[in-house]
This record gives sequence, structure tokens and C-alpha cells, in this order.
Amino acid sequence: MGAPAIEPHLPQPVESSLSATGQPTELAVTGMSCGNCARHVGEALQSVPGVASARVTLEKNQASVRWAPSAPQNETALLHALAEAGYGGEIIQPLDAHGHDHAEHRSGAWKLNLIIGLAGMIPLMLGEWIFHWEAQNWFRWVSFVIATIVQVFAGAGFYRGAWNQFKARSSSMDTLVALGSTTAYAYSVWALFTGASTHLYFMEAASIITLISVGHWMEARMGTKASAALKDLLQLAPAKARLRNADGTLSEVAASELRIGDAVLLKPGDQVPTDGIVLDGGSSVDESMLTGESAPVDKDAGALLFGGTTNLDGQLTMKVTATGESTALSQVIAAVEKAQSSRANIQRLGDKVSNVFVPIVVVVAVAAGLWWGLAPGSARAVHDWLSQYLWQVHLHPGLWAAALIIPASVLIIACPCAMGLATPTAIMAGSNAAARRGILIRDGVALEKAGEVTAVLFDKTGTLTMGKPAVAEVKVLSTAYASEEITRLAAGLARPSNHPLSKAIAAVQPEGGNFFDWQEFRGSGVQGNHTVNGGKQLLRLGSLRWLGESQVDLRTGHDFVETWTKQGATVLGLATEKELLAVIALRDTIKPGSKEVVAKLKRQGLRVYLVTGDNARTASMVAEQAGIDSANIRAEVRPEQKAAIVQELQSRGERVAFVGDGINDAPALEQADLGIAVSKASDIARAAADIILLNSEIEAVPESLGLARATLRTIKQNLFWAFFYNAVGIPLAALGFMSPVLCAAAMGFSDVIVIGNALRLRKWKLR
Repeated sequence: MGAPAIEPHLPQPVESSLSATGQPTELAVTGMSCGNCARHVGEALQSVPGVASARVTLEKNQASVRWAPSAPQNETALLHALAEAGYGGEIIQPLDAHGHDHAEHRSGAWKLNLIIGLAGMIPLMLGEWIFHWEAQNWFRWVSFVIATIVQVFAGAGFYRGAWNQFKARSSSMDTLVALGSTTAYAYSVWALFTGASTHLYFMEAASIITLISVGHWMEARMGTKASAALKDLLQLAPAKARLRNADGTLSEVAASELRIGDAVLLKPGDQVPTDGIVLDGGSSVDESMLTGESAPVDKDAGALLFGGTTNLDGQLTMKVTATGESTALSQVIAAVEKAQSSRANIQRLGDKVSNVFVPIVVVVAVAAGLWWGLAPGSARAVHDWLSQYLWQVHLHPGLWAAALIIPASVLIIACPCAMGLATPTAIMAGSNAAARRGILIRDGVALEKAGEVTAVLFDKTGTLTMGKPAVAEVKVLSTAYASEEITRLAAGLARPSNHPLSKAIAAVQPEGGNFFDWQEFRGSGVQGNHTVNGGKQLLRLGSLRWLGESQVDLRTGHDFVETWTKQGATVLGLATEKELLAVIALRDTIKPGSKEVVAKLKRQGLRVYLVTGDNARTASMVAEQAGIDSANIRAEVRPEQKAAIVQELQSRGERVAFVGDGINDAPALEQADLGIAVSKASDIARAAADIILLNSEIEAVPESLGLARATLRTIKQNLFWAFFYNAVGIPLAALGFMSPVLCAAAMGFSDVIVIGNALRLRKWKLR
């Protein structure tokens, strides 16, 4: 018998396993336009003394700061750090179901930019490309007015961001856009006012801002879609509740006004307003949105209810046990938000590149300008030679035009937005897809680790098996005790323990003997003294291995042990210090889906192991029923040895996931590369886990690992495309093969490719 385990239930405090230290401060951040910006904001906030962690969400223009427990919450210092880094910010209250904007505000801002830009770009394109008015003086002045309006109003955000970054001695995507658009616009203004007959680039200047705004608008809209699962969660809890007053009357109150201990009436079809326990009535409740389990759960007096679930067909009266951020739904939402805004280790590659990317691009742009301006002959020669293999381009006839417009093209196509979006969009989509399936993922690092797993270790009791063992037979071996007395002593000795095996023995006899100096030995059993004939006698109840190590003679129970272990039962012994008084067979049935779970994991190329404190025969029987290879069984393992087994596999090059539920599993969950806790897990086990299965059944294990692999694969694909676009686009622009308009369109399209690829995860299915 091991350490105490918690009775099966839906997730209670998820926050205990998923939140960082300190209390959160939420900020709305202005001036972010790309992943590089988000990284700068995170670094700035992290530099404030007392900050334990800072998470930045580009898609929502928000940051969440958690403080160290003993540190003062200096919100002014946070705002000052943002300003020093070139960004604006304000403190906001934690968002609730009615205040979460899900990037709609960001989408609306870019939509306004888009409308202004299109209103200017379309007439300019029609005038130049359809009606060929570009040489007419009146159209040149009209173009100037239209382009100026676009620059001032639609381009204001880019210029503001670039200026803030300049003051902070830094740079961002805004810097590249502002430089590129200003180059085309300023050259055209100079040519217009000096009367030069050269081509004007007002249409290109307006198109740059407009097309990049299109990319940002689509990015914001897709970010809203990627947040759909979180939005669904936020809308689960109802705004109103029926409060049963002390005199028995009902009154409708806001759900936010409920207090612990209040009685609430639930009618068929009602959503549960907060967490509670059923006082009276009977019904079935749909908990699918919270757990991913489609089958309704029967509820009667004493059953737990969770906010956001739906009462289906009966009337219930519940007592409120948790409100606000203490509810399971609120903690799940907080965990999903944390996962969405977290960073995976693979993102460091993009961060390192982004950190030096903008300065390098500016150098390349300047070099290209100098080449085309000072040595146009050689530049044109290289261009003409390559055009044989690529495509023909109408080059700028003027010397200075080429020297300015080509660098502008380089600056525009090099915007590192797709690089910054590659990882966070995939993490957001992957964590949302997991949340819809009742899989709660700690953060992006957990997703990344899950995608690299090569071996899965299952604990037996409560994980592969039902975790509800029952006594199959008791055999009394001592003539000094009657059967009823043995049962009474065993039940009394087991009753203080919360271990499933202890509970099964205690349930056989409601009343047992009184014991003092009671002790529990993790993974072994329990012992205590009771009074016999005026003296005290020590009794032990536990595994035969432990009793044997305590010098108890086990030979008298040999035949019984042989018979029941062949049937997959667990056999415990009741003994004095030297004599075996009785042997007790307990049988736990394997979960119905265990064999299919193991088969799915094997199809994914994973090695599956069983680790248990039970004897080898019982472990072999369970492994055979589950389809686990006999070579992968680890039996008679003490709790502290589970972590050592994980370590042993890791030393052989395995990336290990451990699936467990009890306090005795916590060291192994911590040691494993990936810890997976089923929902009935103890709080300590959940705290050590990277993934929590809100539905206690293990069918979600293959799905969680498969989804993680798909997410990791998507991240790598996104990073490839982001690097590919820049690796190909920058040289082509520098050699004159891409106009500023084409560069702006290509940059926006790269964002769409990256985000669209990430959104495919929302429809991912295990095959």
C-alpha cells in the first residue's frame, strides 16, 4: 500500500499546479507589432525588481506579470520599464467572461488602417495601371495628396512605433516599414516639388502601408479564431443564478454576488454558476466542455458540481463551495491563457535571429542602395544575368530612383513578423485544441517536451486500472482468531489510510478495532498497536514483501498467494511481529480503454512501460491485459524507486513521459521529461505534472502526445517558412527583382501562411 490518494473527481485547484508564484498584474501594451516587440516587452518587464515572471501576448497586446511572494508590487516601475523600452502601457483588471476582448480591439484598429489605405491605394493603382495618368501633372498632385493622407493617418501607428523604438535605441518591424515607406514617399515629394520628370512612387508608398495593414488585420482576425476555445470557456459560466434564501424563497442574483455557503437552485437546462456540492435532488450533468468527456455524469446528494457545466434533466439544490478565481473553470481558463502566451525553447532560435535581424537588414539595404547608386553598371549586369533564369523586371530608369527604391524593397520584405508569429500561434492553436479535448497543458515548453517523447510509463493503480479495488477473499491462517475478528482488526488498521487498498479493506467492516501509535509506510503498508489482555500488540497490514522484510513467516499463505496472483489480484497480509494471521486478496479491474490506449501509443512509435508496487505476477497479468510487453514491466517498485526507473530510461536516451495520479507518483512525474496526471490525481501529483487530463480516463494520453507532436511539427514548419521567405526575398529585393508593392504583399502573405498553418491544429484528429 502506498501513500494516500484522492477520490476520483473533476479537477480541483488547477492553480496549485499551474500558476506561478506571486499575484498577477495585467497590462495593456501599446506599440507592439511583431514577435521581436513582444520579446523586448517581456525582457523589459522581467528586468523590474520583484518580478517572478512576465508573459507577453502579442495577439492580444497584453502582458501578465507575476510577482515574487515577498516582493512589493511596483506597478509604476512596470510602466516606466515599458516606456524605457519604447512601448506604452496601462494597468488593467483581470479579464472576465464579459470583458475579454480576444484581439477584437487589435483587429478593429488594423481594420481602420486598412480602410484608409485601400481608399487611397485603389485610386492610385487605377490611375497608374489602368488609365496611365502617371505622367499627367494633375494626377501627380492628386497622388501626393492621397499618399500624404495615407502616410499621416494609416501610417501613424508605424511611425509612432518606430519613433518610440528610436528613442529607446532599439528597432522593430515598425522601423523597417517606416523607413521603406518614407523612402518612397520622400523621394516622390522631392521629385514633385523640384519638377523632375522621373517616376513618382506615391502609389508604392501608400501600398506598402496598406498591404502590411492587410497582413496585420488578417493576423489579428486569425488570432481571434485561434482563441476560440478560450472564448468558449469564458462564456460557459452564466451571469445569473437562483439564490435560495433562508426563508425558502428564491431570488435571481448576479453569479458574481454568490458567496461560499449560499444555496442555489438548478433547474433542467441551467448552467451551473460556480463550483458547489449537491445538497438534494438528482440529475445528470453535461461536463463535456470542461473535461472533453461527452457522456453525462449522474449527480445526487454529495456530488461535486463545477461552474460552467450544464444541468440536463433534473432539479438540484447546490451549496456554493468556491467563487471567482477559485473555481475549477477560472483556474482552467488561467492555465489555458498561460499556455497560450508561453514560450517554447525552440522559440529561442527565432529570438536570437530577431535580435540582430533589423540592424543586419538595414546594413543590407544601405549596401544595396550604395551599390545601385555608385556602381549601377555592375548591379545592372548582375541583375540582367540572373533575369535569364528568373524573370524580366522593368528597372527604375533614374540612378537615384533605383538607389532609393531597391533599399526600400529590402526593408519591407525583411519585416520579421512571420518569424515572431511562428511559435506563439502554433502554441495558441495547439493549447486550444487540447483544451477542447479536456487536456490541460502547463505551457509551451510542456507541448514541446510532449512532442519529443519516446517512452511512456504508466502507474498501475488508478491509472491503467480503475483504482477501485475490492476484497475478493480473506483467508484466516491463525487458529487464535475468528474470521470476524480478523476482518474487524484489518478494517480498523486500514481505516485511517486514504490508499485505495486500505479503503477497500476498511469498507468490509464499518467498525474496527482501536489502534494507537498508528503509522503508514509509503508503498508498503500500515502498522499500529491495539490492546490485548491488558497489554499491547503490534499488528501490520501491508504488502507481503514488506512483511517478509519485517521477519514475518510467509510460508503458511503460499498456496493462497499463488492462486490469487495468477488471477491478477493483489494479496496483502495481516500479521503480528512474527506471525502471519491472514492473507487478503484484492482485485482491481483494468480500465476498459487501457488496451486500446497502449495500442495507439505503440502505433505512434512509443515504447510503453508498466511500473507498480505490486508483485511481479499481478503486474504481468495487468500488463498482458493492457498489451504491454513483458520486458517493459517494473514490479515491486517502491514510490521513491519510480523516479529512479525514469532516470534509468533517460540514461539510455529515452525521452520519458510518466502517467500517474498519487502523491507517491510525484517524484516520478517531476523526474520525467513529461509528467501527465489524470484528473483524480492528488494536488502534489498535479503540481509536478506538465499535462493534466481533466477527464480521468487515460484515452486522452495518445491524443495529448499526438497533438503535441503535431504542434511541434507545425512550429518547425512555421520557422522554416519564416526563414525561407527572408532568405529568398531579401536577395531578390536587393537585386531589383521585387518592387516595394510586391514586397509588402509577400510580407503580408508570409504572415498568413504561418498563421494559417497553425490554425490547422484546431481540426487535428488522432489517426
